Amino acid sequence: MSDVILEMRNITKTFPGVKALDNVSFSVRQGEIHALVGENGAGKSTLMKVLSGVYPYGTYDGEIYFLGKECRFRDITESEQVGLVIIHQELALIPFLSITENLFLGNEQDKHGIIDWNKSISMTKELLEKVGLKESPNTLITDMGIGKQQLVEIAKALAKEVKLLILDEPTASLNDSDSENLLQLLLQFKAQGISSILISHKLSEVSRVADSITILRDGATVETLDCHKDNITEDRIIRGMVGRDLTHRFPPRESKIGDVIFEIRDWNASHPLHKDRKISNNVNLTVRSGEVVGIAGLIGAGRTELAMSIFGRSYGTNISGQAYKHGQEIDISTIDKAIANGIAYATEDRKAYGLVLIEEIKNNITLTNLKAIADLGVVVNEPKEITVTSQYRDSLNIKCSSILQLALNLSGGNQQKVVLSKWLFSNPDILILDEPTRGIDVGAKYEIYTIINRLASEGKGIILISSELPEILGVCDRIYVMREGRIVGEVPAKEASQEIVMKFIMSQKEVIEQ
Repeated sequence: MSDVILEMRNITKTFPGVKALDNVSFSVRQGEIHALVGENGAGKSTLMKVLSGVYPYGTYDGEIYFLGKECRFRDITESEQVGLVIIHQELALIPFLSITENLFLGNEQDKHGIIDWNKSISMTKELLEKVGLKESPNTLITDMGIGKQQLVEIAKALAKEVKLLILDEPTASLNDSDSENLLQLLLQFKAQGISSILISHKLSEVSRVADSITILRDGATVETLDCHKDNITEDRIIRGMVGRDLTHRFPPRESKIGDVIFEIRDWNASHPLHKDRKISNNVNLTVRSGEVVGIAGLIGAGRTELAMSIFGRSYGTNISGQAYKHGQEIDISTIDKAIANGIAYATEDRKAYGLVLIEEIKNNITLTNLKAIADLGVVVNEPKEITVTSQYRDSLNIKCSSILQLALNLSGGNQQKVVLSKWLFSNPDILILDEPTRGIDVGAKYEIYTIINRLASEGKGIILISSELPEILGVCDRIYVMREGRIVGEVPAKEASQEIVMKFIMSQKEVIEQ
């Protein structure tokens, strides 16, 4: 009997004007972790949506065999019924329901048509123990960190008696500790005979846990590597993904740092729901022209909250402190005033807050500065809008069929470039980039880094928030470290290392300067 649990044969999927998958074949063995890697737009998520029934039978060509039987899934419910469960990068949990309610939503444990809460809670406790969570079954999702929410999603999959677990960028939003816990959990599942498909851009994780690696490029299968036989290195995987060697992960940059362009002093902000909890606590921060300033810290340290409170007080309450530009105090109390003072904020959540997904690329790019393309400041001049957006498409190398393409249909890396284009069109002096490379591949990351370098060379001040320490160290000139809403360390990047940054994070002192 073959040990292959899944086989996808000659899968072809076409969207209007685009062949997303071109004759792709893919197989997974029983009890293995099979990584699926490729650049954004390579077809990874499309292939998994075909597999799970998101794209139903009849909308693609090719065959799917699971546990030796041909499958023609009409929706995701049918794939889950045979034990094939996908966990998407955007978690599908309802924040104001409990863990138990989320675990069995659509899979209710009933007795004579009435939900059996005793059974549901008992099963929840067993499932939480399997994934290593000690929370009460009655805990609301909104009261949990993103790492624990990811484990709830996995527990939800186990509740459906999963045989093949598909995880799409499961560690993209997790810190190092939570990522390690999740990877260890996958290895435990492997020992129990559960197969997993892991989609990830974190190649160090892929190399560490995968038994096999399939590389996709431009909608086609490049090769499948056996991690137990082949000599697998990150450079080897990258070469397959991008079709060339990337000798340097971070483009070289000669820093030309000028005077202080932006400063915040004694910045305080409270949590919008828990008023007694400070999300920013007496923060002092400076940015010079031509400088890339990094903010490192664990998830929950307050980095995003700080950035959003600075950007027009878009998050937090009881906000106080002063902001200065070129030494003069400025008013950034609303988003309009922040933009008018040359501040831009590219959010970490491009799909929810960075883009209008159902709008065209051109409409997204011009959204922050409509007056610049309007006649008499009132009516949008469409030829002018097309000219402007075409220039940004070419300048930032946005891969799209045209500027009339919906943002929804772009890959993650190209969506991020649209977000950057939108804020660059507002002509900022200070650009806050919150996790700008989250969920995008190494090739697209390199292009984002190149854009950051170019902006710095033009004299702009950049604040870069990132959970990836190699990125902070490779891109920034100076690094602040945050913990629990405070700045607990500051160090020039040339003198920094991952160990030094982690010491700052774990230190009990209020402020440490290197």
